[in-house]
Amino acid sequence: MSSATLLAIPALAFVTSISPGPSNIMLLVSGVNFGFRRTIPQMVGITAGFSMLLVTAGLGLGAVLRAVPALELVLKVGGGAYLLYLAWRIAMARSMAAETGSGARPLTFLESAAFQWANPKAWVVALTVMAVHADPVSPVVSSVLVAAVFALVNLPSISVWAAFGLALRRVIADPVRLRWFNIAMGSLLALSLWPMLMT
Repeated sequence: MSSATLLAIPALAFVTSISPGPSNIMLLVSGVNFGFRRTIPQMVGITAGFSMLLVTAGLGLGAVLRAVPALELVLKVGGGAYLLYLAWRIAMARSMAAETGSGARPLTFLESAAFQWANPKAWVVALTVMAVHADPVSPVVSSVLVAAVFALVNLPSISVWAAFGLALRRVIADPVRLRWFNIAMGSLLALSLWPMLMT
């Protein structure tokens, strides 16, 4: 892997990690509803899940999906259903659980890691990055290296969204404003399926 490529990957990781997408919307919502500390497992899960997606994409997952269109359809339908379930869960949240003691909770490490396999933005980024940067001569080493760079950049970048959510807590502490915020964020998360439906 050339030095130019190694310099380009962190910039690409930053742009794709900090830009809006389903995972970042969920971190914003979690920051508002549960605070930053309780959102940490979700952030780490996103980074771990996306790193695994990158490695598998680099090892040929994209080629497998192109060769077996039925598998791609199963992933789209299953992933879309899971994303809609999460969007509904967000939209129906009605209070800041940390303050009310309700049964609501942020996504766990495993849930947020698994969500990356349902995240349309994660798929597009992983398949594109690995198509460009994975070295066919040494796919394992190059895939792991790219995933490691992404992980180092991704975690602090996505943390900004949870921190922003925490900052919004006082602004939308009113139950009516919080309810409408959660409905809007759940709707945005559901709308993020649109690019996946168009492919």
